[in-house]
Amino acid sequence: MVPDLTTTNILLGIIAGVGVLEGAVVVTLLVNGVLLCRGVLQAVHRLEEQQLTPALTRVNAILDDVHAVTSTVRAETGRMDRIAQWIAERFSHSRHAAAGGRSTGVM
Repeated sequence: MVPDLTTTNILLGIIAGVGVLEGAVVVTLLVNGVLLCRGVLQAVHRLEEQQLTPALTRVNAILDDVHAVTSTVRAETGRMDRIAQWIAERFSHSRHAAAGGRSTGVM
């Protein structure tokens, strides 16, 4: 007697159909994932072009201005230090000259 394989064949057919459906779902998910990533990348590039690049340009211009002001202040500070040192030397020289001309009373 030959066993009836109808039930087995039906179950194998169902399993094969489910496998095909799973494969279609995986392919669909992969395609949607790629499209989503592409959309996100395009949005990031648009954001960079429209928002970040102009902002960075403005920030760089501000930093250039700050650098120029800092350089000017540094140069003027050095100049003022030299003037203060020159005045201190002249004052000290005048004091020593004035003190050398006076007699202290000690012989």
